[in-house]
Amino acid sequence: MSWYETLTSTPLLIAGTLGISAAIYSRRHTAHQVVTQVKEVTAAAGADGGTAKMAQASASVMSPPATDLAPPKDDPISPSQLSGYDGSDPSKPIYVAIKGRVFDVTAKKEMYGKGAGYNVFAGKDASKGLGMSSLESKDAIPDVTGLDEAQMKTLDQWDSFFEKRYNIVGRVGKD
Repeated sequence: MSWYETLTSTPLLIAGTLGISAAIYSRRHTAHQVVTQVKEVTAAAGADGGTAKMAQASASVMSPPATDLAPPKDDPISPSQLSGYDGSDPSKPIYVAIKGRVFDVTAKKEMYGKGAGYNVFAGKDASKGLGMSSLESKDAIPDVTGLDEAQMKTLDQWDSFFEKRYNIVGRVGKD
């Protein structure tokens, strides 16, 4: 993939948009890293001929794929169990589910932990919200009914993004 394709990929654009939204809509100002990343991207975008700077700033928003992921697990985790991994208990991991697969995002507590910009996705299957690029809790649900083709593609890209960066610790089962 060329630098231009990487730079203009949908997940990158969504991450920038979500980062800006998180910085604006976060009720607490604890999402310091989100704000910092948004400033880096904004500054790079404003630079003359700043394609290299934009690529550098984008790299800080989009972490590289992990090389040390554990084999994916298929253990069932009920929605009620999953809700206990929402970042509110610092002694527990933080989980985000996408398309029924549960990812351990604990390594990014500053992004998904209590009061952080992306906490709306923690402790639940937030597929619809990710497909819609929405940070509203009413959209962070597993039912993707109503998503159009472009939103489904966005959801697939988020699923792929998470798959390359976070351990899959199970799948959403029945309550």
